[in-house]
Amino acid sequence: MMTDPTSLTSAMLARVHKAILLADGWLPFDQFMAMALYEPGLGYYANQQPKFGSMPLSGSDFVTAPELSPLFGATLAQQVAQALKATGTDEVWEFGAGSGALAHQLLTELQQLGCRLKSYNIMDLSSTLKARQQAKLTEFGDQVQWLSQWPDTLQGVVVGNEVLDAMPVKLLHRLQGVWHERGVVAADLADNPDGLAWEDRPTSLRPPMEPVGEHNYLTEIQPQGEAFVASLAERLLASEKGGAAFFLDYGFPESEFFHPERHMGTVMCHQAHKADANPLAAVGLKDITAHVNFTGMALAGQDAGLQVLGYTSQARFLLNLGLAERMAASPLAERAQAMRLISEHEMGELFKVLGFATHAHWQAQGFAAGDRSHRL
Repeated sequence: MMTDPTSLTSAMLARVHKAILLADGWLPFDQFMAMALYEPGLGYYANQQPKFGSMPLSGSDFVTAPELSPLFGATLAQQVAQALKATGTDEVWEFGAGSGALAHQLLTELQQLGCRLKSYNIMDLSSTLKARQQAKLTEFGDQVQWLSQWPDTLQGVVVGNEVLDAMPVKLLHRLQGVWHERGVVAADLADNPDGLAWEDRPTSLRPPMEPVGEHNYLTEIQPQGEAFVASLAERLLASEKGGAAFFLDYGFPESEFFHPERHMGTVMCHQAHKADANPLAAVGLKDITAHVNFTGMALAGQDAGLQVLGYTSQARFLLNLGLAERMAASPLAERAQAMRLISEHEMGELFKVLGFATHAHWQAQGFAAGDRSHRL
């Protein structure tokens, strides 16, 4: 049952204001973002509101690649199958499985490819999305398992589609040459109906590279995302066989992420298929994301002992795995939808793919041509 948006927002704001009070009046943005997205029962990914879908009429807020075209998961399955064989493993791990569409596509195609999976493991913080996933994946029975916390070790192939962008980030603001961390404070209701405002405080934190120029500059650092990659590496390397991991998301290498012209940062919100840049409004009712600094993620994996298999655009990755051939054999309407996965002005260029492996380097098919690892 859907929660009334007005009562949900009121309860969410009450929780946020209490957290601000407990934090001596200033809540770092990463803590605010974590609450807005994951606060039990109230946060965006923890409440009953619809989220995923191809059209606003469905009540959804945005569309992801698996919702856009079933060819996405079917094509990605080619890489998963190769990685399972290369690592000698028989488990798949998906983080942030959304509606379950990608899991369904992967499991269906892996069956057709003759892969014998021991289990398909889903790690998702959202209990409401878990229920939707269970309904979607009923046909696969006990092969699909849900976990609410990290195991001590894991082995197999890890998949994360639009997971890293939903991890809380810290906001840094260079103001008149001095770096500040941006946080959230209580505000007069007359100035802001939600009673929230920004406040910057001087900090010793710095981005990994200083943006060129002397102008004011707002940006993000991503310690939580990097810690996630390091934790994943630790568990993969602690297992007997290890494995591989593939992350698909929108973002840039470090040199582009901290480009002088990107002075407004990358934090964005999504609601009813519209984007805005104000996370302090409609808290709990809309998604909050930040583009991924893929250099930072790659270094986090390398520092923890993983090898980078490759880094490239989503378009090149999917084309390397045979998407064009699948499109050619599909009806016109399906081809048109799949084209958005690789079109430069849609998902093709903005979305990137980063791959890791635990042991001896092997040539991942998705990075066979157009690998951009040298640009990380």
